[in-house]
Amino acid sequence: MHAKTDSEVTSLAASSPTRSPRRPVYYVQSPSRDSHDGEKTTITTSASFHSTPVLSPAGSPPHSHSSLGPTSRDSSSTRFSGSLKPGSRKVNGSGGGTHRKGGGRNKGWKEFDVIEEEGLLGEDGTPQGFSRRCIYFLAFVVGFFLLFSLFSLILWGASRSQKPIITMKSITFDRFVIQAGADSTGVATDMVSMNSTVKLTYRNTATFFGVHVTSTPLDLSYSQLNVATGTINKFYQSRKSQRSITVTVMGSNIPLYGGGAGLSTSGGTVTAPVPLTLNFLVRSKAYVLGELVKPKFYKSVQCNVVLDASKMNVAISLKNLCTIQ
Repeated sequence: MHAKTDSEVTSLAASSPTRSPRRPVYYVQSPSRDSHDGEKTTITTSASFHSTPVLSPAGSPPHSHSSLGPTSRDSSSTRFSGSLKPGSRKVNGSGGGTHRKGGGRNKGWKEFDVIEEEGLLGEDGTPQGFSRRCIYFLAFVVGFFLLFSLFSLILWGASRSQKPIITMKSITFDRFVIQAGADSTGVATDMVSMNSTVKLTYRNTATFFGVHVTSTPLDLSYSQLNVATGTINKFYQSRKSQRSITVTVMGSNIPLYGGGAGLSTSGGTVTAPVPLTLNFLVRSKAYVLGELVKPKFYKSVQCNVVLDASKMNVAISLKNLCTIQ
């Protein structure tokens, strides 16, 4: 090759136009529209031809919004529902620039972990935590109700087998007189007056509850006519205990309305045996578990006795004369 002369160098320099310094070129890579996840976005910048940073004509840094253009702003303003992975820097959602990390190198956006918000809801749109608590609460209520019902049923069954026992002891006739008279309307008829005493025993066999006891009136009747009556006062009987009860059964001037025609009397005193029937009902009620478990017991008593004028003021045993159901 031949060395160029000074004249050739001068002519070349005069003919070639003056070249201005080459401005740095920046490349922007926007996220692909075809990306399915939308999780990764990278902005890269080409290396500058100069060793020192060069400001843009507007005087802004190389990574400003004006240098990136509208496409870069739109891409970088995309919002994600998620959190950064550990070790990554937070990305400014409104700007297109990146943060520097370590030795001054430009880093792209880090990958996001997208939260599946739909998984926090149940199929019916109710939060799963709330639904689970409701299910647990309902299960507790139903379980408690079943256990309590079972316990109450066991108590009721155990109490039903512990029935009270009534034992009829004796009856004593103190007076039995028939005399002529008239009822409240003035109708003439035979009238009877009598007085007697009935003894019985009430026993509570229950081992874990007491009972409240009431009774219907004790009716002493002749030929289906009540000639005397008596009452048992209400009382409370504790568990595994008993008491003796004495009841006065009496009647005064009870009209017979022809029913006394079959009675043989002498001076108002009967000379022949008089069949009488004693009836009453004993009701017992226990509160084992308040008002929820409240067993009741009914005892119907019927006794067929015979009044003998020769055995006045003598106690007549009712052991084999009464039916208790």
